[in-house]
Amino acid sequence: MLLKKGSQVKVISGKDKGKTGEILEINRKLNKIKIKAVNMIKRHTKPTKENKGGIITKESFIHQSNVKNIDIKKTEKKQVGKK
Repeated sequence: MLLKKGSQVKVISGKDKGKTGEILEINRKLNKIKIKAVNMIKRHTKPTKENKGGIITKESFIHQSNVKNIDIKKTEKKQVGKK
C-alpha cells in the first residue's frame, strides 16, 4: 500500500474503526503510522522550565494494516468522453 505523509486514510479495525484522518508520521521499520486525532493516549508529564506538566493527550502509532487509503481523485466527478 502506498502511504505518504499528509494523505487521507480511514481506520478499518480497532477501537477507532470508521474514523478518518491525515497521516502525521510514518515509521517504515515497524510498519506503523500516526494519524491525526486517532488512537489518542494520555501521558502524565512532570513540570519543567519549558512545559507546564500534567496530563497531556496525544496521538499514538497504529499498524498500517488497520488503515485504508482514501483516494480523493476517485470521489471527484469523472469526465465522460463524447461518442
